[in-house]
Amino acid sequence: MPLQKIILKPGIVKDTTDLANKGGWYDGQLVRFRNGFPEKFGGWQVQTLTPYIGSARTIFTYTTSDGNLLAALGTNQKIYINAGTTLYDITPIRATYTHSTTPTTDNCFATQNTSTTVTVTITSHGAVNGDSVTFSGATAVGGVSAANLNQQFQIFNVTPNTFQITVASAATSTVASGGGTAITAVFQINTGASNVTAGYGWGTSTWGRSTWGSGSTSAVYIPPRFNFMQNFGNDLIFNTSYDSVGQTGGIIYYWTYNNSFSNVAVPLNTTTGAIAVPQNVQKILFNSTTGFLIAFGCTSYNAAGAAPDYLGTYNPLLIRWSNVDPTYGPQPGVWQPTATNLAGDLQVQSGSRIVTAISTKQEILVFTNVSLNSMQFLGTQLVFGISELSHNISIMGPNAVTAINNTVYWMGRDRFYVYNGVVNTLPCSIRKYIFDSNNPTSINPTQAPIVFAGVNNKFNEIIWFYASQASTSGEIDTYVIYNFQDQIWYYGNLVRTTWIDAGDFSFPLSPNNGWIYTHENGTDDGQPLGATPNPITSYITTSDIDINEGDKFGLLRRVIPDIDFTGSETNNPVTGAPITPQLSVTVGVRNFPGAAASTTDAEGVSTIQNVTEATATLNQYTNQVFIRARGRQMYFTLGSNTVGTQWQAGAFRFDMREDGRRS
Repeated sequence: MPLQKIILKPGIVKDTTDLANKGGWYDGQLVRFRNGFPEKFGGWQVQTLTPYIGSARTIFTYTTSDGNLLAALGTNQKIYINAGTTLYDITPIRATYTHSTTPTTDNCFATQNTSTTVTVTITSHGAVNGDSVTFSGATAVGGVSAANLNQQFQIFNVTPNTFQITVASAATSTVASGGGTAITAVFQINTGASNVTAGYGWGTSTWGRSTWGSGSTSAVYIPPRFNFMQNFGNDLIFNTSYDSVGQTGGIIYYWTYNNSFSNVAVPLNTTTGAIAVPQNVQKILFNSTTGFLIAFGCTSYNAAGAAPDYLGTYNPLLIRWSNVDPTYGPQPGVWQPTATNLAGDLQVQSGSRIVTAISTKQEILVFTNVSLNSMQFLGTQLVFGISELSHNISIMGPNAVTAINNTVYWMGRDRFYVYNGVVNTLPCSIRKYIFDSNNPTSINPTQAPIVFAGVNNKFNEIIWFYASQASTSGEIDTYVIYNFQDQIWYYGNLVRTTWIDAGDFSFPLSPNNGWIYTHENGTDDGQPLGATPNPITSYITTSDIDINEGDKFGLLRRVIPDIDFTGSETNNPVTGAPITPQLSVTVGVRNFPGAAASTTDAEGVSTIQNVTEATATLNQYTNQVFIRARGRQMYFTLGSNTVGTQWQAGAFRFDMREDGRRS
């Protein structure tokens, strides 16, 4: 029987059975499709030399006028600027206490002999677990040196009047109070939850319930901290949601760029000329086309309120924008509407709250919990108008939407959507895999708010990261990708909490577990601080292939692979030793669709064989691989898990013939 060339349909299909998807791919991990053929993901390298603190939910990049490439990173605990390999902490300050303030910091430290835990007493300090505080001016206490006290700490075991810190060296005696009367304690803004968290007891009645400080006997779901960032020229504007316990939204902050990165962000309402700046903001956007800074879901303007904030009531459907002066241009701090300026507001009419908003070339799309609305610049005294585009749509969370080429994609509660002038459901070949609650790999609905959407434009991909039901921590562990050029889907497991495309940078950036990674960079799983990289385990599996209609057995004798190893390393990135890229070909056989698959042949011999590069030129393979396997249905898995390997599969040929009807 002649060799059979098998070219499979690109994309992964999980919404049918293996056999029903004959001629396609059924499973994969860290594999994409290019020109219709599967290839391993590129590797990643650690960009930064020091770890960040918290769970990153936002990364935003821009270039300054003096050529600095900056990445702003927002976690549930801190705000950073990344320049080169360095992270700079620009987290805003919430409060500063000294000898002269109420509360006072006098002799606030207490030590316990042999312990590295120091208890700090500052009455009504307002901090929560995980907050950062920096001390200065303290003297030695109980054998703990001044140098070990005058540092920044993450606090824990918080009560209304005390908290604890961990110092570098253990105390040598027990002291009830000490440190002197020249202590300064600088507290950064309160931290938020890293993901959706259930809380009980003191301080958990915070969101839509009673008042902060009252108890809760049933679970209260505390929303995660989000950060929404935009640049205004060289400067950074951002808001952080839930930065004070009990708030529905967050404060707008402003960071003034300087190339020494020595300053921190400050509340926008404290900047020169700021007036009527909204509070409790769900999200900000800076519309670069018109120059307006826009706040979605925020406090209203109250002309009778106290200057300079003129705070009104919180309205989750309210949209406000700052002034753009015809002479001076955008004024992001000026929000007071007057007869002679363009500051103003409007309200979305459908839904109970604004979830998020995203800019396109022609409009701003505003998502509520039940509708999609188009906000457009009118160019009149009204400035903006808004109209509903679609009702009874859903969106997973504020970061579950992204746009490219003026087309908007987002993940809803049970399907994907696309908008390019009209709202449509996006057909998905793995919809059950993502949304079926009986599937452990499906999205954890409790953690829906932390879904993050991004673009990898080089490969025509829209990527969503989400926490699956199998994630024991509730953190993101899974991705799903839509290739908008080929209109196909694929998925896998990867722990990344946010993402931004390359833009002015050489590679896309994505953080996880304290480190910022450059993606599509090299071939391996790069490790922090120059540690030995790990191999990336990558594979893809076909759906079942049968002989005729499966009424006869097939006998496979050999495989002639078509593999391109371009991009593989010729030397080990650590040792420098020569390496040979390697791809595994696994054949699984079964006799009936419901039968368990086997990767051994009739004689019990493994059908896993290695395809090995014959030369160091890393060109295509022509070697044949002898594999003997017999069954009514067969599937093939291609995979690699060695350092330095990059591959793309082509058109395999199989030496397979009919082998009778008997089992």
